[in-house]
Amino acid sequence: MSIRRKYFKNSGVLGFTLLISIQVFTSFYTTAQTRKDSTIFIKKIPDSIRYKQEDVMDIITKVTKLRDKETVDSENLVPGKILVSIFPAVGYSLSNGVTFILASNFSFYTDNPNTTNLSVISFNPLYSLKQQFIAPVISSIWLKDNKINLLGDYRFYQYPSLTYGLGGKRLLSQSDSVDYSYIKVSQEALYSITHNLYAGAGYNLDYHYNIQEFGDSHQYNRYTNGATITSSSGWVGRLKYDSRTNINNPKDASYFNLVYRDNLKAIGSTGNWQEVDVEYRKYVSLLKHPSNVLAFWSWNEFTFGKVPYFDLPSTGWDEYSNSGRGYIQGRFRGTDILYDEGEYRFDILRNGLLGGVLFCNAESVPNYPYHNFAVIHVGKGIGLRIKLNKYSDTNLCIDYGWGDGGSQGFSFNVGEVF
Repeated sequence: MSIRRKYFKNSGVLGFTLLISIQVFTSFYTTAQTRKDSTIFIKKIPDSIRYKQEDVMDIITKVTKLRDKETVDSENLVPGKILVSIFPAVGYSLSNGVTFILASNFSFYTDNPNTTNLSVISFNPLYSLKQQFIAPVISSIWLKDNKINLLGDYRFYQYPSLTYGLGGKRLLSQSDSVDYSYIKVSQEALYSITHNLYAGAGYNLDYHYNIQEFGDSHQYNRYTNGATITSSSGWVGRLKYDSRTNINNPKDASYFNLVYRDNLKAIGSTGNWQEVDVEYRKYVSLLKHPSNVLAFWSWNEFTFGKVPYFDLPSTGWDEYSNSGRGYIQGRFRGTDILYDEGEYRFDILRNGLLGGVLFCNAESVPNYPYHNFAVIHVGKGIGLRIKLNKYSDTNLCIDYGWGDGGSQGFSFNVGEVF
């Protein structure tokens, strides 16, 4: 969720508004058009319905009768119908302390589900007693027959937090308080090359301002000479293989993502620098029912040039801010990052209402200013899954993780962590 300050305040906001308006208009125009075609026959019924699973709304219905009786389950999968999962909650996490969250997920098909993947828009605003405010809108929209995939990432952060400096040997006690505001604007369009393989490009802006550091270590000030504004503005190229039909809860699928980002002073970046991201995910179903799945995730980033401090690869700053369960966000930061995670997902109740996970992750960043990966940090934990919407197969994820050096805490997500 630098460019000259006056220029950014005008063109950045206008650009943000224009980009998100184009994406929302495109997706809902497509869904409106497909709604008109009442002859579409939906054959694609997810396992969650085929096995007569239940979600939170089914339980509420038994008490309140709020949900009408479904005469045909597949009616909920008609193109254009928004499948809503909203869960207001009070929680606690390492990064945010006591938080008030409105976790929400909006899933829909823009065309026939037999040939088009499920589109997802997530909006998870958060306010914490640490006076943090976060408003991220992240989307993956699939147009007819998966010919085009629109990726959007728009965020605003007001984020007083902690920073631990650079490298993998920094202790929890070696932290400084920082306060900053953050705006992210990212929009890409990917086009189908062949089955499940896509390529495309877009624009990415990460703008941090009103930056202040308080403490004795002065890690941020030493790295940036006390800059109060940093900007990373550049074009992005992406090559992606994606066989997932539902990113909320993938099964029997593979995902590979190669991203090149080139930030240029000519278009408002603080400096010229580049980044290469290499990511791979694999999902293996052990049993069709219950839904026992082994999931694997490898996320790696490499940078070249002088990267603004808060844009350096760091724990919990992947695309969905989900890496490093068991550690506070930003715990390890460096010029590069290597990250791997494995997770076992299983049903607790046969109707799918409750499930669980066991997970383990490992990460390493080089010891600045060198590039050697000398230390590996391991996190592990358990989690509970609550089915919010059986039609979009969306779970509320509540996890507790343990890391090195006494690090531990809760994390929350709507949709699987990866």
